Amino acid sequence: MISTSFAENRFGLGARADEPTATGDPRGWASEQLSRFEPHVAGIPDSRSVAIELADYLQERAMAKRTAQAEPPAANMMTPASMPAKPLKTPELMAARIAGREAYATLVGARINSALTTPTPFAERLTHFWANHFAVSAAKETTVGFAGLLEYEAIRPHLMGRFEDMLVAVEQHPAMLFYLDQATSVGPNSALAQRGRNKKGLNENLAREILELHTLGVRTGYAQADVTEFARALTGWTVAGIARGPAARFAIGEPGQFAFVDGLHEPGDRVIVGRRYRAGGEEQARAVLADLAVHRATARHLATKLARHFAADDPPPAMVARIEAAFIKSRGDLPTVYRALLASPEAWDPANVKFRNPWDWTVASLRAVGLKRIDGDATAALLTQLGQPVWRPDSPAGFDDIAAAWAGPDALVRRVEAAQRLALRAGQGLDARTVAPRVLGASLTPATATAIARSESPATGLALMLVSPEFLRR
Repeated sequence: MISTSFAENRFGLGARADEPTATGDPRGWASEQLSRFEPHVAGIPDSRSVAIELADYLQERAMAKRTAQAEPPAANMMTPASMPAKPLKTPELMAARIAGREAYATLVGARINSALTTPTPFAERLTHFWANHFAVSAAKETTVGFAGLLEYEAIRPHLMGRFEDMLVAVEQHPAMLFYLDQATSVGPNSALAQRGRNKKGLNENLAREILELHTLGVRTGYAQADVTEFARALTGWTVAGIARGPAARFAIGEPGQFAFVDGLHEPGDRVIVGRRYRAGGEEQARAVLADLAVHRATARHLATKLARHFAADDPPPAMVARIEAAFIKSRGDLPTVYRALLASPEAWDPANVKFRNPWDWTVASLRAVGLKRIDGDATAALLTQLGQPVWRPDSPAGFDDIAAAWAGPDALVRRVEAAQRLALRAGQGLDARTVAPRVLGASLTPATATAIARSESPATGLALMLVSPEFLRR
């Protein structure tokens, strides 16, 4: 019989040692959270405040660059051709950079603390899943403050709605528009390009990733021509209050909000993935997104990723088909899709196990030792050490969701070191002999229980539990 502790680990974020084991139907434990999820999180910055800081930073950087270029070379020094670039470290510029990093740390803190205390851990896990599906990176200067906000402003509000609404919100969010360079994409025949007032040119990054990663998936029948035409349809999608240059005054709206600049838009009809879209400014790309959101290839792509995340690295075909059918029938109603996931027996099969990635393992470990709050900077540093820096994937494909990406020897050594520190600092007063049955439930093996019982100290026993084969998997 499947226990609720199994559900807490498989579908939630890990059991808490300081809370009693939930009773009742494990499937009911997960499904009832869909109606209780609270998307709002207090105490975080918003896109407007981050945008104002970024605009000030970009302006200060441009001024510092012009000042550096205007300074004459000092006598008897290197020639300008061989002189290294002068570092731009004005007080104002450094303050703006610090502000972006502080916003990032605040958002990381909000994310981890929400994960530690949420009353709806299944819904919280779904938030993390979609944030990785629509991956952006905080590594760029223009995205460091926005990356986390994509999760809070575009994903959480639509977690229990339609996939189409989430898709549009994500693609219009400043984090995505800056990360994939859409904010400066210019139609070759747009009004501003024809007047010679913008030399940036067409950028295909966002169009390509929407087709390849966010909706249809790789090798699903679209061609390079579809990417180019979609990129033309997306021209004009930008961010208000930040852009510089000739188009800036046309990007009307609150700083950090989506804006459409008709002067950047490529005119004309488009044919994309076999469908014709009439000229229509912003609505042209919106119409494309609406069709992609309910496409059968999108349903299959998302069903496969959900099955991989919740059941097995090799997604069970029957589970994929069940989720896909629910997506198609409901036209992307996400709670319907989640219920189809929970109804899949493959998702509840203990033989199907998932290796916890660094984020999952960190959250589960902190919950297991009873922590309810941790500093954002400390969390960011720990996840960087473990190889999964928060909102900093190496590519738009996000972090891998298979064991091979996380189970290497070096990665396991880093987890052992982190487990030892955590057990010493946060596990005071905890006895792993009583914590392990609560946290691991029926998956606790006699070998692990014996190793914990024979530990030389309570801290060692707790660290052993955190790196046991049972705890490393869910």
